[in-house]
Amino acid sequence: MHIPDGLLSMPVIVVTYAIMIAVVAYSAKKLKNLPESKIPLLGLFAAGIFAAQMVNFPIIGGVSGHLLGATLVAILLGPYAAVLIMTAVLIIQTLLFGDGGITTLGANILNMGILGAFLGYTVYTKLKSINEIVAIGVASWLSVFLAAVLAAIEIGISKSLPFGKVLTLMASYHAIIGIGEAILTIIIIQAVRAKLPEVGGVPA
Repeated sequence: MHIPDGLLSMPVIVVTYAIMIAVVAYSAKKLKNLPESKIPLLGLFAAGIFAAQMVNFPIIGGVSGHLLGATLVAILLGPYAAVLIMTAVLIIQTLLFGDGGITTLGANILNMGILGAFLGYTVYTKLKSINEIVAIGVASWLSVFLAAVLAAIEIGISKSLPFGKVLTLMASYHAIIGIGEAILTIIIIQAVRAKLPEVGGVPA
């Protein structure tokens, strides 16, 4: 899902960067009064998400997927913390490992970080009163599926590849990858809550 350089048009690059910068700045502002006792949690989760994203699981036809983690972090620490953590992780991946391009960094953070953080958190909060596990699973799955759809739309608007083909491929593969995301997110959240009861209370 990491969009490489060369696939997005200049208007799409500018718009996605502008949105990304605005949301990241707002998220940082919302967390400026974060208690010092909570700050290590941001580093801990950033390292955890970075490591988890390096592990791929096979899907079909030689395609593999990996945990995104934006919704996972948003549920545990709040969406603003999730945005900052995902931004840091994606920047490091881009600069050190070449996952995604420099020109498309704004779009990649928007798709995989911001969308997952806020959409996932919203869906989770709306559904958790019905069933906690279902809420986590649905929120996680949607964060992956809709991120893929948004990436396809950005590529389609840029007219670099046939929109219909890109949308079909991205949506179909990530609908399956999203199932893995949901399962992993449920398992990890339950494990973290059991081992780190102090997690929580970060501004949402």
